[in-house]
This record gives sequence, C-alpha cells and structure tokens, in this order.
Amino acid sequence: MAAISTEIDEPICVYLNRRGQVIRVGVGTPQQTRIPPLELPRYGAERLSGIRCLATQLSLEPPGKGALTAMAMQRLDALVTLTLTGSGFERRGGGATGYVRDAYLAHLVPHPETTWTVTPPLSLEVLGNQDFLSLVEGLEEEFRREFVARQVDRDHDLVLIVGLQTEQDTPQRFKDGLAELARLVETAGGDVLQTVSQKRSRPHPQTVVGEGKVQEIALAAQTSGANLVVFNRDLSPAQVRNLEAQIGLRVVDRTEVILDIFAQRARSGAGKLQVELAQLEYMLPRLAGRGQAMSRLGGGIGTRGPGETKLETERRSIQRRISRLQQEVNQLQAHRARLRQKRQHRDVPSIAVVGYTNAGKSTLLNVLTNAEVYTADQLFATLDPTTRRLVVPDAVTNAPRSILLTDTVGFIHELPPSLMDAFRATLEEVTEADALLHVVDLSHPAWQNQIRAVMNILSQMPITPGPALLAFNKVDQVDGDRLMQAKEEHPSAIFISASERLGLETLRIKLGQLVQYTRGDSVTDSVTSSDSSFGEQN
Repeated sequence: MAAISTEIDEPICVYLNRRGQVIRVGVGTPQQTRIPPLELPRYGAERLSGIRCLATQLSLEPPGKGALTAMAMQRLDALVTLTLTGSGFERRGGGATGYVRDAYLAHLVPHPETTWTVTPPLSLEVLGNQDFLSLVEGLEEEFRREFVARQVDRDHDLVLIVGLQTEQDTPQRFKDGLAELARLVETAGGDVLQTVSQKRSRPHPQTVVGEGKVQEIALAAQTSGANLVVFNRDLSPAQVRNLEAQIGLRVVDRTEVILDIFAQRARSGAGKLQVELAQLEYMLPRLAGRGQAMSRLGGGIGTRGPGETKLETERRSIQRRISRLQQEVNQLQAHRARLRQKRQHRDVPSIAVVGYTNAGKSTLLNVLTNAEVYTADQLFATLDPTTRRLVVPDAVTNAPRSILLTDTVGFIHELPPSLMDAFRATLEEVTEADALLHVVDLSHPAWQNQIRAVMNILSQMPITPGPALLAFNKVDQVDGDRLMQAKEEHPSAIFISASERLGLETLRIKLGQLVQYTRGDSVTDSVTSSDSSFGEQN
C-alpha cells in the first residue's frame, strides 16, 4: 500500500471485513472513499459495521476530522492511518520508494461526550500485534450497555430534528418554529434526541442544507442512535432521496409529521376520510423516481416499452381513490350544509370556536357546555367538529338565549395546503358560522405570532368569516407584564382561564353581545369594531 500510494501520489483506502478479507479498495481519503450508507450492514446503534479501514496518508499528521467523521458515519470497527515518508516532489522526480513512518489507530467510543479516540503514533510491530477482534467485541459490549441504558419504548421513533434558517426567518420565529416542531414530533409519538440547525440565504436545491451539514447530521444521527430525521420545512421528492442516500436513515418533513398526527387523532368516519384524502394528495406527486423498479418515463433509447409501468399503475390507483374520497367529502359537505340549514330555520345563532392548536378550545367547550370532548396537552387533539348548545344572556333583554358553539380543528403556522383542501368540510363550519370566538393561549411565548397565523389562514378561506371575539386563555399561567401587554394591544379582548373557570360569565355576556351584533341590532356596551371585524382585527 505504501509503495503504490507513493507511486501515484494519492492516498489509498482498503476496507476489510472481520475475516480479514478485502471487500473494497478506493483511491482517496476515507471521506472520499466511504461506503454509501445503503451498502452498509443494517445494524442497530449497539453494533459496529464489521468493517475496518486501512488508509495511507501522504502527510505525517494524525487523521483529521474528515477521516474520523467518515469512520463514525460508517460505524467502522477501526480506522488505521499509515503516514508515509518523503515529499511529493521526491516521489515524482526521483521515484523514491514510500515507507510507513507511523500508524494511528482510531475507533469509536460509547460515550456521549466523546465520539472517537485516536492512539499516539504506533510502530508497525505494535500495530501488528493488536487483537482487533477482542477490541471490537469489547467496544460492542460497551455500546450494548450504553444503548440499553438509554433505550426508550421501541414503538417510539428516535428523532433528530434539522432546522434551516433562511433570510426570511427572524431568529425568534426560527426558534419558535423548532420548538413547535419538537412538540409535533412528541405528539406523533417520537422522542427528540437532538436538534441540528444551519443558517443559509436559501435552501440548497439538492439537500436543503450544505454538504458539510449533511455529514454533521449523519454523524449526529449515528452517535445519538436516531432512526428518523425530521426537517422543519417541506422537502421535494429529490431532496428526500438525496438526504436518505447520504444519511442512511428515513427522512421526513414537517407536513408528513402533521399528517401522521392527523391519522392517529381521527376518530369519526368523516375525520378518517379527510385524513386519507390529505395523505393521498400529499403522496401522489412524490411517486416519481422511487427507484429503478418504478417507471422510467420519457423519451429516448431504453425508455420505451409496451404496457403500463408500475408507476402508472400506482398513480392511477391513487387517483381513482382520491376521486372516490373527494366524492364522499362532497357528500359530507352536503350533509353538514343540510344540518346548518335546519339550525338556521330554527333561528339559532352559531359561533365557531377557532384558534391555534392547543389553545384550549376543547377545554373551553367542555367547561361551558359539558360536551365531554377529548382534551389533552397535545397539538391537534381535536380533528372532528363538535357542536353544543349554550345559553347566554340576551344583550337587550338579558333573557336567556340559546346559541350553538362549534369546536373546530386547531390551526397551525403554514398549514399544509393538502390539509386545507381535505378539511374543507370541517373548515366550512368556520365560514358558515354567524361569528367566531378566537381563543388564544396567552401563556405561549409566541402568542402574537399564533394570532397572526390564525388570521392569515382565515383570510385565505373562500368565504370571509363573520365577526370575531378575541379571548385570551390560560391567564392564570402568565405574569402581569404579559397580561398588560395583551390588554394594550387588544383592548376589546376578554381574558379567561378555561381550566380554572375564570372569566366565563364575562365571556357569556360578550357572546350574547356578539350574537346581537351579527343580527344588526344596536346594543349598549356591545362588541366594538376592533374585535368584531376580522378585517380590522387583522
């Protein structure tokens, strides 16, 4: 190896299995010749790959971070670096024979603070006396103990979150977005092990983040034991393929996490119907290029052939299923429209409870109407609309008056378009209501951004919703400064705590005034224009 590497003036890497058989030879550094993740043995975090690398190096330095990172990404049993004597000029001009000056032995270590260790320079005699099998067996036993010690429920995905901050993202918005993504992952049943972030002017077209960051992600996934990588933005099918090929793990984006939560949360037939529609519409454009076994469409030699390819078959099947689901959603819309018409004929005003996910809408509905809707400190705990009757005082006569409150699916920043389309039957409860009750979690650090996100989604609806009353929830969990700030920015809002039953009587009075306002009657101390008009509130 030393002679050949000296002659061609290039480093050489030889990969061997535990039987001592050469399985791969490459010209270049360990980083340049590393084995692709998909070709490596599929072992768990408690195992090494069963492969060691013997590499030459033209300089007399110890192995650099690039070589050690390549070792970690491949989970090699060991990396042995042989430094060669002589300069490049002497080798090319004089044809000098290369000799091994020193050898460095590096291997992984099962400690969170340290990824690898490198020995001091060794002689070839000392290196030759190393018992590599005993070394590897001892390392894997340590890895196994470490793995068992930190192992969680095997039903949970162990997740590495990747965040990309672009020029459009402020530092605070980026930070809030990563925190929300972590909540989404936990709600979906995952366990967040680590977060990796990068700041770029715009996403890389092939891998979203830069090449060096991809290697860092792969290394972080290996050392943390993650089996899933989640990005904080939507990924194209090509980006997913490129990332999975380089990282060696499954890669998903934020939309896929939200769709998974919706699939878990859907209880009613209508909810399951709409979730399936959203998943299929998300999947359809991502069918192309799923491997050589799929279709090879296009023109040119080797791309033509009789019959329908596997890709067309799958695409046509999904399109037929989408068409059937859309018909069923249309029937669902018609059924709910008939129910709304019945309510309108009875002259019962309706108010839709809207707000960011986990703002406390379902808890408020339960407290006001004893609805027994499922509640939890989770994102998207509610998917199916629930309507209950509530008695409020009439704004003019103060006599009891019945209204209908409808709990709706929570909104989220950058709600995926496929969900907006699939849940149009649910969202129609918002557009068809006489008025809105916008519930805000005042205890959330990003409560102002959440208000803007809800307003933005409402403004995108085909029918402008009715007037809205702003209700700040969870006031028992905030300090006086935030309470004062909210009152200054939204003087006509009301402040409640659904869990502690604070401010509910004031809320009933305001709801009575809001209903009276929607009927066009003037009342004293009624809802003012700042919180009764969506356009002005926005």
